[in-house]
Amino acid sequence: MRTALQWIRSILFNIVMYVSMIAIALAFTPLVLVDRKWAPVWMRIFARWTRFTLRWIAGLRTEVRGEIPTTGALIASKHQSFLDSILLFSVLPAPRFIMKKQLAWIPLMGWMALQAGFIPVDRGKRGAAIKKMMADVEKGRATPGQLIIYPQGTRVAPGAHLPYKMGTAALYGQLDQPCYPVAANVGVFWPRHGIYRRPGTAVVEFLPPIQPGQTAAAFMVELETAIEDASNRLIAEARQG
Repeated sequence: MRTALQWIRSILFNIVMYVSMIAIALAFTPLVLVDRKWAPVWMRIFARWTRFTLRWIAGLRTEVRGEIPTTGALIASKHQSFLDSILLFSVLPAPRFIMKKQLAWIPLMGWMALQAGFIPVDRGKRGAAIKKMMADVEKGRATPGQLIIYPQGTRVAPGAHLPYKMGTAALYGQLDQPCYPVAANVGVFWPRHGIYRRPGTAVVEFLPPIQPGQTAAAFMVELETAIEDASNRLIAEARQG
């Protein structure tokens, strides 16, 4: 009975989330057409509203831990589901995501993301994609903010492992800014596939920054170790609760 009720709550939450996403985006479209600065505003409003409805409809609390950067920085985050993106949207003052190219094709949402300064990457082209990504990042350097990349390149289920890609090291060397690793356990509650939302407390955690100046190899070792160790700790915490 409890599981059936949670399925109903999960379905209701998903309906509310997607309807809200479209409604808020449509409401902000005229403002974004006038000034692109409104694009990140609608995303922040949507993210915070989603956190609120997630708690009160589906019973899933969310928590952001650690020092949240407020100036220019590279954010290298664990990616387990859409929820970690929502949490980052909700707290960072000026987020810009490295996103897969296909997301830019989504009607309205893709356009909004591009207006917010998100950078699409064609993951199938590898070396060429990294060069284009770095060129696009360079064009946007005059705009201060937090550039977010998922080092594994895709959503990874808790407990699974995919290699960390060198594109993150390329950006670290290019930007010459602190890199904040971000750990997560959100996939325990909101999986990368499916609509079921498990009650509990989903966490993303900003870890101590890696300062600029390291070699690419040393940086990647420190980054992967920090994210994986902290994510495993958070996953264990979630499963014990």
